[in-house]
Amino acid sequence: MNRWMMLIPILFPILAGAVLPLFRFSTRKGRNIYTEAVTILNSVFVWMLLINSPDGTFRALNLAGDLEITFGVDGLGAVFAGLISVLWPLATLYAFEYMEHEGKEDTFFAFYTMTFGITVGIAFAANLMTLYMFYEILTLVTLPLVMAGMSREAVMAGRKYILYSMGGAAFAFIGFIFIFTYGTTIDFTPGGVLAGANIYGKETLLRSVYVLAVLGFGVKAAIFPFHGWLPSASIAPTPVTALLHAVAVVKAGAFAIIRITYYSFGTDFLKGTFAQDIVMCFAMVTIIYGSARAVKEPHFKRRLAYSTVSNLSYIIFGASLMTPLGLTAALSHLIYHAVIKITMFFCAGAVLHKTRREYVRELDGMGSKMPVTFAAFTVGALALIGIPPLPGFISKWNLCTAAADAGTILSYTGIAVLLVSAFLTAVYMITILLRAYFPKKEFDFSSLKGVKDPGWKMCVPFAVFTAFMIIMSFNAPWIMSHLDKIAGLF
Repeated sequence: MNRWMMLIPILFPILAGAVLPLFRFSTRKGRNIYTEAVTILNSVFVWMLLINSPDGTFRALNLAGDLEITFGVDGLGAVFAGLISVLWPLATLYAFEYMEHEGKEDTFFAFYTMTFGITVGIAFAANLMTLYMFYEILTLVTLPLVMAGMSREAVMAGRKYILYSMGGAAFAFIGFIFIFTYGTTIDFTPGGVLAGANIYGKETLLRSVYVLAVLGFGVKAAIFPFHGWLPSASIAPTPVTALLHAVAVVKAGAFAIIRITYYSFGTDFLKGTFAQDIVMCFAMVTIIYGSARAVKEPHFKRRLAYSTVSNLSYIIFGASLMTPLGLTAALSHLIYHAVIKITMFFCAGAVLHKTRREYVRELDGMGSKMPVTFAAFTVGALALIGIPPLPGFISKWNLCTAAADAGTILSYTGIAVLLVSAFLTAVYMITILLRAYFPKKEFDFSSLKGVKDPGWKMCVPFAVFTAFMIIMSFNAPWIMSHLDKIAGLF
C-alpha cells in the first residue's frame, strides 16, 4: 500500500465535514445518510491501513528545515486509530436522534465529522511536530461542539476549555522546543531521542521540561489541578461529551503523554529520576481526587465526568511506571475505559433526552421504565468498578501487576491508590443503580408516566458497546498479546 494513502482517513472527513453545510440538504434523513456514510467509509480506510500497513513514513509537508508534517502507522498509533474508528460510526448514529431538537444540526455534524479526521491525524502522527499541530487543531474544531446551543453555560464552558487548552499548549510547546533542540530527531523513536554529548550537563533541565510537557498535554487528559474544563464541558450535548470524555480529546491527551514518554524523552533517560516521581504523584493525586469528587457530585453527567478525570490518570499512572508491563496496562485501560465510558455517557444522555432529568436524585425507578438503557448502564458500571471478568477488572489487574513488578515505594503506593479508587467507584456507581432499580417505598411511579427507552438510533450504539464489553472480557488474552508486542519495543 502506498504511503500517501495515510492522508486519506485524515483529509477525507475533514473535507467532507467542511463542505457539509454547503449542500443544504432538503431533509434531515439525507444529511444523516451523508454523514454516516462518510464516517463508515473513513473507518474502512483506517482499517485498510491497519491491516496492510505501509512501511516507513510519509512526508506530507515541509514547513521549514527539519519541521515536517509526517505520518506513519506504528503499533501505538494503530491502537488509538483502531479504537476511534470502531466507536465513531456508532457515536454518529446515536447523535442523529439526540440532536433532532438541539438546533444547528448541519454545523454540529460538520465539526463532529471533521473531528474524526483530526483525531486520526494525532494517531498517525510520526513526529512531535505533527502531533502538536493536530493536537492544537483538535482544540479549535471541538470548541464549537462544546459551545453547541450557545447557552450562557455552554459559552462559559467553551471559554474555560479554550483557556485551559491554550495554557496546556504553551507547556507542551516547551517540551517540543527542547526535543527539537537537544534530540537527535523529532521523529517518534522507540526508546527516545535524547542521547550523546548534546545533553551532557542538561539532564536536570530536560527532565524538568518533561514534567512541564506532561502537564501541558495532561490538560486534555484532565490531570489535577488542570481538570476544571472537563466537568464544565458536560453542559455540551451528550454525543459531544461522550467524545470528549471517552475517545477523542481526553484520550488524545493520554496518548500524547505516552508518545513523549516512550518515543521522545525515553524511559532510560527518565526512569528512577525526580521527573518520573513527580508525574506518578500527579497521576495518583488525580485518581483519588476524581473519584472523591464523583462520590459527592449530584449531577449525573458531571459525576461521570469526574469519574473520567480519575480514570484517565489510571492510564498516566501505568505509563509513568516506564516499564513494558506499565505500558501494556496503560494501553489496556485506554481501550477498555473508552468503551465503558462512552456506553455510560450514552445511557446518561438517553435519560436526559427522554426525561430532561439531570440529577442522580431524579433517577428513582428509571430502571423499570428504561430497561435497555439501564441494563447497558449496569454492565458499564460493574465494568468500571472492576467486577471480574468484565474489562475494567482486567485493566486494573494489569495496572496493579505492573506496579508490583516495578517494586518502588511510589508504585506500591499506587496499588493502594487504585484500591481506594475502586472502592469509591463502587460507591458512586452503585448509588445510581440503587436509585434506578430500588426506589423508596413511597416513590410515586405515576411521575414516570410516558418514560421509555429512546429510539433504535440511540439504543443500538450503547447495546453494541455493551456487547463489546462482554466480548472483550472473554478475548483479553488476544488483546493483551497485541499490546505486549507494542510494549516489547521498550
